[in-house]
Amino acid sequence: MNKPLNTLVGAILLATSASVFAASSTELTVTGFITPSACDPALSNGGNVHYGKIPVKDLNADSDRYTELEEKSLQLTVMCHAPTLMALEAKDNREGSEFSPGSFGLGLINGSEKLGALQMRVPSPSADGVPSRTITSPRNGSKWTAVYFLTGTNMMSVAKPGTFLPIPIELYNAELLVQAFIAPTSGLDLSNEVPIDGSVTLTVRYL
Repeated sequence: MNKPLNTLVGAILLATSASVFAASSTELTVTGFITPSACDPALSNGGNVHYGKIPVKDLNADSDRYTELEEKSLQLTVMCHAPTLMALEAKDNREGSEFSPGSFGLGLINGSEKLGALQMRVPSPSADGVPSRTITSPRNGSKWTAVYFLTGTNMMSVAKPGTFLPIPIELYNAELLVQAFIAPTSGLDLSNEVPIDGSVTLTVRYL
């Protein structure tokens, strides 16, 4: 009678011991591509947009009205070594200073007052010399739409007219339109000269 009981106890102990040493696991997968092609973005005028000196008296003080400055134009070019699916992303180097959603900041006054904002749009690009359309998508590329504003939360690519899918390109040309807005001066300390300090980095992302 003792032997079967001892055997059963031993089996239980063995099973218990095995469960103590058993381990759960998960798997890390690293994927990607090494691409022989590369794309180089460039902006005319060294990427500089200058508004000069703007007198405070020319700015709106009303708390419900911002001042819209002149729209400026730069030439945006992306050259790829081979036909490449690509998109452009914009990083706001003055993040936290923008005073309106979907825009980029122009810097802070006294560390807390938001001077204004800037917007960028690309209405009429060309891909390899052919008129095309601007399309944008959230950063995950889940859905593309015919929107020509480039913000800090989307990416911008190019498609054939009437379509919504990025196409591979070797040469991308477009007019980049930049417009700055100054916040209502009633909420700003402008007793001293204040620099308009917008800065955005454009980066090519491979799709």
